Amino acid sequence: MRPRTWVLVLAAVFAVLQLANVTGRATPDTKNYLSYAMSLRGASEREAATVAIDYSCASQGANARRDQSVNPLNFHGKDPAARVAKKCRDAEWRGVDARLRAGQTGGFITPFTSERFMRIFEVRPGYPVFLVPFVTLLGPVWGMWSASVVLTVAGGILVFLILRTLSVSVPFALTGQALYYVLPCGTTSMRPMTEGLMTALTLAALWGCALVLKGQRSRVGLVLVGGSLVLLFTVKHSQSLFLGLCLAGAGAVVAVGRMRRGRVPGRALVAIAVLGATAALGTLVLASALHYPSQTDSLQDLLTDHYARPDRTRLWPEFLHLEANFWVEWTRQQLWQPMLAAALGAGVWGAVRRPAFGVFLIATAFTGILTQAAHPDVSVWGGRLIVLVWLLPVVGVPLLLESVVRRKAVVGVTAPTPVPGQGVGEHAHSVR
Repeated sequence: MRPRTWVLVLAAVFAVLQLANVTGRATPDTKNYLSYAMSLRGASEREAATVAIDYSCASQGANARRDQSVNPLNFHGKDPAARVAKKCRDAEWRGVDARLRAGQTGGFITPFTSERFMRIFEVRPGYPVFLVPFVTLLGPVWGMWSASVVLTVAGGILVFLILRTLSVSVPFALTGQALYYVLPCGTTSMRPMTEGLMTALTLAALWGCALVLKGQRSRVGLVLVGGSLVLLFTVKHSQSLFLGLCLAGAGAVVAVGRMRRGRVPGRALVAIAVLGATAALGTLVLASALHYPSQTDSLQDLLTDHYARPDRTRLWPEFLHLEANFWVEWTRQQLWQPMLAAALGAGVWGAVRRPAFGVFLIATAFTGILTQAAHPDVSVWGGRLIVLVWLLPVVGVPLLLESVVRRKAVVGVTAPTPVPGQGVGEHAHSVR
């Protein structure tokens, strides 16, 4: 089969496997994005709230059913799905009705919590806009599922395209695509949250960097980098800031390295660094001009349980204390279960095989570290904040595997072929 056929086969297999969990994927934030999408498509405030609450609570009910089915003490009990969903809906509507009566009616999102907390989601219209055609055509359940599948499949295909741009052979490029689907980046992208779209756009920017470094369609590469950074601002502006900073730093490192070797950095390479720096600065300026929640607001949200408690008066000292504790505990957990450490080690090993691109790959993955450092909370849905670090093994491991195979192939070709009838010593003597 042609390479594109294998790519589509992998994508189709992944999509079919996701039918195992059409429901039950919702997180606490999902209802905010779904409510936002329903409002954008013209639903009334009440209709948007109903759709979002029903979807979220049905997800809780589905999970309750699954949990009970394998509970050794209660697996034969009555199906709890309807009861759990009803309890969830009653609780959500009590809170929403109370806030609506109190006059919290601004914005596109149903007031599930305080206005201060909802503002964080109001400034992320990119993902709700993406959801609109899916929920319009397929309804909330299948619409949210299919949107997640499309984003995750797209991420895997982008990994394949990145590796093929680097002249990696088809089997190893397909390996990268498969790794994307089976590692946490794929699992997290399937959740109905911003991470799927954010990761896909980050990979699009990385593909643009690969195109520039290979000298293939540099203009297209720069458009991918710039366009991804712009779109990331609408999805999650902190990622636009972090990725812009990291790409600017990576471009500067590669350019300086080339100048030290007596080479002139190409204009397109310098343009990537300029685009990254511009995106970072532009994010700060535009976020301030639009009165987006600041870093202080984010830290207060973290330390006050989403503004449920009074603001902290010693904000930064407490945050830095928590930051230090977090990384100590995070390191302990990684040493206990070193899967991520091993994957990152292999990814770095593969990245250094392509030094220039490797710098951009490591820088892109480092945005996951920055995101986690900005919100040091070990309980946030299975490490979704740090998920972008998994792009390092997803792309780096195929690079490592191909370099090993190529080295073995070269050694096999250059090794002397024994002459029939000669011993090892005789053959060595004849070579001399």
